[in-house]
Amino acid sequence: MSEEEETSLRQSRSKSDQRQRCGLYLVATPIGNSRDITLRALEVLATVDRLYAEDTRVTAKLLAMHAIKRPMHSYREQNAKQMEEQILRDLEQGLSIALVSDAGSPLVSDPGESLVSAVLAANFRVYPVPGPSAAIAALTASGLPVGRFFFAGFLASAPNERRRMIRELERVPATLIFYESPARLLDCLTDLQAVLGNRNASVAREMTKVYEEITSRPLDALIEHYSQKTNIKGEIAIVVSPPSEQSAPIDNDEIDRHLMKQLQTHPVKDAAAIVAAELGLPRRSVYARALAIKKSDEN
Repeated sequence: MSEEEETSLRQSRSKSDQRQRCGLYLVATPIGNSRDITLRALEVLATVDRLYAEDTRVTAKLLAMHAIKRPMHSYREQNAKQMEEQILRDLEQGLSIALVSDAGSPLVSDPGESLVSAVLAANFRVYPVPGPSAAIAALTASGLPVGRFFFAGFLASAPNERRRMIRELERVPATLIFYESPARLLDCLTDLQAVLGNRNASVAREMTKVYEEITSRPLDALIEHYSQKTNIKGEIAIVVSPPSEQSAPIDNDEIDRHLMKQLQTHPVKDAAAIVAAELGLPRRSVYARALAIKKSDEN
């Protein structure tokens, strides 16, 4: 749309419409139920000078539900750099800009982080317009501690890399939140149990939608539950309790049993790594016990 058309659009708005101040507005949109949009979000979407959306087709449906007709511009990972330059030029002209993702808050597992950094570096205001968040919704409905939490986003799809990422979080003293795809849910739960131990956890699927499902159980029970399901669909959030919420500590006899089994077919270092991952224990302490067992057997 040309500058003349944009100017005409602004002038044609009702005098009752509030023109937003110059700056970048990060507008949260519903994660499922379209009625979760906030009144302020609707006001901003209708009255900013320019609106950028991750997928204009998705946002157009939301706007149509609330009788908002207006032009939109695409802002997605593939054209982010080009659009950032345009947005900065718009801000220099004193315009107000809104950014929305397909669902939830912009930037959270969606493009926009570099844009916000660029806008702030250019000394323009960034206005959060809060609303629905899958991570917070899953956390509050999980029944797990909410006082401290760590949002880890999506884990890697490759098994080895996924376990490495989980291992980095095993001592974080907070409830952990992950996003996952239906196709990888069971593998992810299995790796979480292998690395973190059998912690309490929750799987939230299709939140705020008709087939919403929130299941809170220990990880082994969740693995059993979802191993019996086929054709799992929908957006998924996984919430895992902090280390202090684990079941009873694993005693040394159990660690030794696992080590003796692995030492039959693996060298000490590999056996220790396998058992540490299985039981969610520090590799160094398991390695020390493996060395002691090996030395005892040799004597």
